[in-house]
Amino acid sequence: MKQNQIDIITMGCSKNLVDSELLMKQFEVNGYHCVHDSKNPQGEIAVVNTCGFIESAKEESINTILELVAAKSEGRLKKLYVMGCLSQRYKEELEKEIPEVDKFYGKFNYKQLLSDLGKAEIIACGGKRHLTTPRHYAYLKIAEGCDRHCAYCAIPLITGKHVSRPKAEILQEVEELVANGVKEFQIIAQELTYYGVDIDGKRHIADLISAIADIKGVKWIRLHYAYPNQFPMELLDVMKEKSNVCKYLDIALQHISDHILTRMHRHVSKQETIDLIKAIRTKVPDIYIRTTLLVGFPGETEEDFEELKEFVKWARFERMGAFAYSEEEGTYSALNYKDDVPEDVKQQRLDELMQIQQDISTEIEDEKIGCKMKVIIDRKEGNYYVARTEFSSPEVDPEVLIPAKGKMLHVGSFYNVQITGAEEFDMYAEVI
Repeated sequence: MKQNQIDIITMGCSKNLVDSELLMKQFEVNGYHCVHDSKNPQGEIAVVNTCGFIESAKEESINTILELVAAKSEGRLKKLYVMGCLSQRYKEELEKEIPEVDKFYGKFNYKQLLSDLGKAEIIACGGKRHLTTPRHYAYLKIAEGCDRHCAYCAIPLITGKHVSRPKAEILQEVEELVANGVKEFQIIAQELTYYGVDIDGKRHIADLISAIADIKGVKWIRLHYAYPNQFPMELLDVMKEKSNVCKYLDIALQHISDHILTRMHRHVSKQETIDLIKAIRTKVPDIYIRTTLLVGFPGETEEDFEELKEFVKWARFERMGAFAYSEEEGTYSALNYKDDVPEDVKQQRLDELMQIQQDISTEIEDEKIGCKMKVIIDRKEGNYYVARTEFSSPEVDPEVLIPAKGKMLHVGSFYNVQITGAEEFDMYAEVI
């Protein structure tokens, strides 16, 4: 057990990761050594930043906590703390069920942890964080919470209403990160396109992205988690005009059948969705669209699912993920609908939809063979340098593998490459 070492384990999304990074910085200025996501935690203190989004994520969070409880009972750990979405929502139940945890914190009061560790004065870090990503890219969280109340989603119950960060604060953070070597920014929020509405009733996402793009040293900006209802089209103008705004948009659509969209409380119709995709592709012809779809929602019929399949074939998304519906207590659908699609049917629909998408993705990647593209090197792994194009976000999208033999490439640097081959999830390339 290493004295003064704190192991931080982050579950769930990149928004949680940003919280962990802020906390790590706080610990470090207070004299602790922090280790992130260690396979074998060895510190005297462990902090689990939990996810409470869907059933499988909750289970994973609880299993991680129980593993550390076992380490504590064996004397391999002195203190165990839990924070994040799961404990924000189920604090009282967790305190009863897992009394071995020293203290549970919510999603927003984790700084109290420092006082609880005996730090009388919490040194202000001015929003600085300890990056856990490779030093050339960072996640940039521009808002918390969500004002949408989609029938299936527990997030507004956990995080509360949408709160935009002040623009000046965001720009200052970008400047500081650039000064520390960050070149690429993944812009994240629960609902990116709602940025600014809580401040003055207007959407300011286009102004914000334009201002970030104008900061010297910002090479790539990628947009995550847009919403189709009242999508701010001026954001596409910024994407077209600013060469450092990647032609990539992550916009969760969830479904296409009007019957299901209405039951989901998505406030958007099939025709509006189709018109939006056409408009996006017209305005930014070479854009890559990433989306997420949900199958097996209560009341989803075979006809609804057929409609969804036809839509995926028509839209030809460059990137797509899908989930089977999982009932979340307290949500509108849990309180008002019967979870009536059998689990095996949900799984079969999920497999079928992903097979269609896999074929589309393979065709799209194959078309790139012979093309010249710009990539950034993320890491060296075995016999390859692993890189990404502007059309790929870290962790979730296909990578570009460049044979390392006889080459000295630098992690975090950009190179022009020619694509020589493509597989299901990766492409191969040679530096030009």
